[in-house]
Amino acid sequence: MGLFSFIKSVGEKLMGASEAQAATPDALKAEVAKHGLNVDGLDIKVEGNKVTVNGSTADTAEAEKIILAVGNTMGVSEVENNLIVAKEAAASQMVEVKSGDTLWKIAERAYGKGHGDKYNIIFEANKPMLSHPDKIYPHQMLRIPPLEQA
Repeated sequence: MGLFSFIKSVGEKLMGASEAQAATPDALKAEVAKHGLNVDGLDIKVEGNKVTVNGSTADTAEAEKIILAVGNTMGVSEVENNLIVAKEAAASQMVEVKSGDTLWKIAERAYGKGHGDKYNIIFEANKPMLSHPDKIYPHQMLRIPPLEQA
């Protein structure tokens, strides 16, 4: 549970979304489903730029991916996570992609110098939102799982 911040002017542009307003709950739910994530019992509420996600998920990774799928859309500046997780695991670190970043550079920052080769762990942790390790963009939020989880 918690509140996650996003940059509302970037991300997937869904029907009805603008910088001033997040997409409709149905459009956000469709975005979550598009990424192959379970939407059964998922309840999404939108108040301007803030989205609240309620329901239950199988595990922590799925909950984090739902938050990212919703948050990385145009018009969303905050996602309140009220998801109940069946199988708890150590939470991932959420990081914002900076201009000039690569997954290699992000892995070096997250896991330490000399661990850029762990970029694939970050790529896998963010699938299916990421389709290729080179397709990231500034201000996108990514999940960085702890190394012991990977």
